[in-house]
Amino acid sequence: MKLLKLLTLISMPFLMAQQSTRFIYQVSMTPDSTNSEKKTELAYLDTDGKKSFFYAENTLKRDSVMERMRATRNFDRTQTQNLRSNINFTIEKDLSNQSLVYKSRIGRDQYSYNETPSLTWKILPETVKIGDYQTQKAETTFGGRKWYAWFTPEVPLQDGPYKFSGLPGLIVKVQDAKGDYSFDLMQTKKIAEVQQPQARGQFINLPKNKYKDMEKKFQKDPASFVAAQRTGGGGPGGNRPGMDPKQMQEMQKRMEAEIKSRNNPIELK
Repeated sequence: MKLLKLLTLISMPFLMAQQSTRFIYQVSMTPDSTNSEKKTELAYLDTDGKKSFFYAENTLKRDSVMERMRATRNFDRTQTQNLRSNINFTIEKDLSNQSLVYKSRIGRDQYSYNETPSLTWKILPETVKIGDYQTQKAETTFGGRKWYAWFTPEVPLQDGPYKFSGLPGLIVKVQDAKGDYSFDLMQTKKIAEVQQPQARGQFINLPKNKYKDMEKKFQKDPASFVAAQRTGGGGPGGNRPGMDPKQMQEMQKRMEAEIKSRNNPIELK
């Protein structure tokens, strides 16, 4: 297995009942199948042993900048331009039953769905030391991809990055068989409390299949989708003033380019 050269794992006793912990993962992804260049950024898995939140580091940084701008009433959007993320979702897990809530934005509105992922792990005999942790390999199939994970019983937490969980120890590394997506633990540290990204407004909770249908509608015609949200699409985005044709055309081009560059999602089905 190819190890990341910059991997530096900090060993620490994991006392779930007494403290909260932040596991910092490096996420490498190839969201565009026509472009082999990988996108890399950091993501946090915050947990108190009972629940966890997985989200992009830039999301927390952006929340901090926005909070400061609201406090000073100096809304300079250029401060957040370098904080865009390819991890545009938050995952909240209930570790007692391995269920989760997936939250993201489609167009202008916020949506969520509940899921208990069907992860059937096959634990393999292969072991390897990653950083300071002795890990064991496992494999599963999820979202139309085959995944390999390396977990450590040294951290007795059945959790991991993204939707992955259910192994007898923390998942230190997980990657798909094609190498399109990889999550690698880089650092562990104590935090005062579990944090979750700020959410302004309501989330529209849907069944996962309805969420996927909504996502497809947005990808097919993003401008019309957003226009419907502005003029009373039934969610928090309804009853907004419409855009003029020029604004809509510019938005259409921008969204279509972004959607085109995300043709290789982490879940293929």
